[in-house]
Amino acid sequence: MNKNLLHTPDGVRDIYGKEYDNIKFVRNTISTVIENYGYTEIQTPSFEFFDVFSKEVGTIPSKELYKFFDKDNETLVLRPDFTPPVCRCAAKYFMDENKPIRLTYTGQTFQNISSLQGKLSETLQQGAELIGDPTVFADAEMVSIVIDCLLETGLENFRISIGEVDYFKGLCKEADLSEETENELRSLISSKNPIAAAELLNSCDIKEEMREKLLKVSDIFADHGMLSELLDSAENDISREAVKRLMKLYDLLKLRGFDKYVSFDLGMLSKYGYYTGIVFKAYAPSAGSPVATGGRYDKLLSYFGKDAPAVGFVIQTDDVEKILERQEISFPEKEEITEVYFNESDEESYKKALEAASALRGLGQRALLVNLTREKR
Repeated sequence: MNKNLLHTPDGVRDIYGKEYDNIKFVRNTISTVIENYGYTEIQTPSFEFFDVFSKEVGTIPSKELYKFFDKDNETLVLRPDFTPPVCRCAAKYFMDENKPIRLTYTGQTFQNISSLQGKLSETLQQGAELIGDPTVFADAEMVSIVIDCLLETGLENFRISIGEVDYFKGLCKEADLSEETENELRSLISSKNPIAAAELLNSCDIKEEMREKLLKVSDIFADHGMLSELLDSAENDISREAVKRLMKLYDLLKLRGFDKYVSFDLGMLSKYGYYTGIVFKAYAPSAGSPVATGGRYDKLLSYFGKDAPAVGFVIQTDDVEKILERQEISFPEKEEITEVYFNESDEESYKKALEAASALRGLGQRALLVNLTREKR
C-alpha cells in the first residue's frame, strides 16, 4: 500500500472524534443564534464561475483562488468567500424584492495560500447578509449578532474593532487623489505598511498637511469619547458623516448592553475592495487572526444587476472552537451510548436486542447493537 495515500495535501486536514463534536457544537450554536434573529438559510455551490470573484468584484487576489476548467473550458473557482455568491443569489432570486432580505449560510471556503502562513486552505465559515437596508440600525444588528454568537458559544474575552471606509474615502476626496492611488493607498494602509504608504503619497501632488492626515489614519484608535474629538477635526462632509454614523452605532450597541465589547480603528480598511461603510473584526486572545469579520458593501450587488445596499459578516467556526479549547472552556458532553447485546447465532436474541435499541432511540437516546460473537474474536 502507498503510505502517501494516508496523508492529506498541505492546507487541509481530517477532523474527527472529540474535536469534531466540539466544532459541531459551535456550528449549531452559531446557526441557532443567527436563525433566532429571523435569518433564512441559503446554500450556494462550492464552486462558481471565475467572474463571481473577479478583480472588479473586489474579493481576494486571483493567485489565491483554486481555479480549474469544466468540460466547456469555462474557468471555475472553489468558493473563497461567501459574500459574492450570496449577492449573486439575491440578484437572481430576489431581483424585485424591495423589503430587506436576511440570509444565513454555513459551509467550507477555499483559499490557495502558502502553508508557511500557518493558515488552512479549507475553513468552515458561518455568516449572514442583510440586504436592502442602508441604515445604521442594520449595521448594529450585524455587530450584535456576532457578539451574541460568540457569547453563546461560551467565549467571553473578545473585542470587536470597528472602522469606517467612508472616513478614509472622504480624506482621499479632500486630497483629490485618483481612484487608482486611493485603492493602492487603501491596500497599503490595510496591510499596515506605513513606509510604502508614505512613499506613495510623496509621489502625489498634495499638501504636506493633507499627506499627514492620510498617513495618520492607520493610527486612529478611538473609544466613544474620542469620536467626538475626531468629528470636530474632520474637515470634509464625507468623513464627518462617517464619524457620526460610528457614534450612532455605538449608541445602538449600548442599548443592547454590547458597548463594552467594541472599540474603533479608523485604519481598518479591509483587503476586500467591495466594502463601502463600516468594517469590523472580532479578536480574541491567543488567536493569530480575527475570528469574525464583516462590513457594509452597498455597491457589490449592482455588479450582479441588483441595486441594493447590504451589510454582513462571517465567523471562522474552526478558530472559535480552537480558542474555546485553549481557554479551557468546557464543551457539552455527548450522551453515553447504551450497548444492547445479541448473539448472531440466536435469532430471538437479535430480535429482542433490536426492539430494545429501537425503543431507546425512540426516546432520543443513543443505542449500539453489539454482536457478542464478533466482539469475542
